[in-house]
Amino acid sequence: MFRSKRTSLLKRLWKQRVTEHEASCPSQSSQDIDLKSVLNSMLKRLKEGQLEVLSQAVETKGADKTPCVLLPKEDIRSGRLTAPPHFLCCQVWRWPDLDPSQQLKKLPCCTAGDQTQVCCNPYHWSRLYAPDCPPPSYTEALQERVKPLEDPEASVVSTETGGTPSELRLTYITGDTLSSGGHGMHWCHIAYWELRQRVGRLFSVFKETVNIFQELPHGDGMCLGVLQRETPASDSVKRTRNKVGIGVTLSKEGDGVWLYNRSEYPVFVNSPTLDPPCVRTLMVHKVLPGYAVKMFDYDLSHLLEQTRRPTSDGPYNPNSIQISFAKGWGPSYSRQFITSCPCWIEVLLNVKR
Repeated sequence: MFRSKRTSLLKRLWKQRVTEHEASCPSQSSQDIDLKSVLNSMLKRLKEGQLEVLSQAVETKGADKTPCVLLPKEDIRSGRLTAPPHFLCCQVWRWPDLDPSQQLKKLPCCTAGDQTQVCCNPYHWSRLYAPDCPPPSYTEALQERVKPLEDPEASVVSTETGGTPSELRLTYITGDTLSSGGHGMHWCHIAYWELRQRVGRLFSVFKETVNIFQELPHGDGMCLGVLQRETPASDSVKRTRNKVGIGVTLSKEGDGVWLYNRSEYPVFVNSPTLDPPCVRTLMVHKVLPGYAVKMFDYDLSHLLEQTRRPTSDGPYNPNSIQISFAKGWGPSYSRQFITSCPCWIEVLLNVKR
C-alpha cells in the first residue's frame, strides 16, 4: 500500500535530525521519544507545502534558497517537553546542544516580520558568537578618549597589503544611503586573496547583503570559483577553497556589519571593533559554522579611532576587516600572518565621518 506524501515527508525529516551521540546510541532513548512526540505535535500544524520546504532546507543544509516556514509564536507542548517552534527546529536539525537561554539571530534572507508568527526554517537562524574578550562599551571608549586624529579625512591603505585598493579615501555613508535599499554608493569593497596573491578584481557591494561562496546552486554574490587566476592554485589552496562551500553572508544592518558563517567550517576574523582598546596583540576570532558575529560597529569605530594613540606601531586601517576561510592565523596558530592563509578576503568599508 502506498504511503501518503505527508507521511513520507515526516519520515524523511525525522531521519535528517542531528543527534549528539548517534553513533553510540543506535536505539531510541526516552529523550528521543519525547523529542519525536513534541516534534510531531509541531509538524502536524504545517501544511504539506511547508513540509516540503522544510525538507528541502534540511537536506541541502541551507544551500538551496528556501522561503520562510511560519507558525504561531506560541510554545509547542507535548508531554514533558515545551519549546518555541523555531528553537525546536534548530535543536532537531542543527544544534542538539542548543540551550534555551541562548539567543538566536535571523539571517538576512529571513523575511518573517509578523509579530504573531515565527519562522521555523532552521537555516534562517544563526547562533550568536561572543568574543572571549568583548570590545569596550561606548562609555568605556569615551572614558579613554584622547586627542582626535589630526586629519580624519586622511587616506588609508590596506593593513596587510599596503594598498588594496592602492588608496581608499574615507567617505561617509549617509542615512539616505542606508535606507535606500542598496542603491547609490557602495558600502564596501571586497578583495579575495590566496596566500599573498590577489585573485580577481575588487568586488564592490551596493546591496545591503552579499554572499561570498565557492559553490551555491543559485548563487547571487561573489563566487570565488569563477575568479580568474594568473597562476595555478597550490594543493593547499585548492583543499581550503573546497571547504568554503556555501561560504559567508555579510550584511550591513542598523547596528553595524554582521557576518553569518553558513559554511561547514570555521572562519577567522580580525576587526578593529572586536578587539579591546589599546591591545597590542593581534586578536583573531574563530567563528564556528552556523554562528553570526557583529564584525564591525560603526559608532564604536568612530569612538575607537579617537582614542587610538598616534604612536601606535605599524600600518593601521580602522575600516579594514580580514576573514580567513577554515585556517586561522596569529599568536595562537602556526601561521603568524594572514598572507600565509590559503584563502582569505579583505573587506574595506566606506565609513562616514
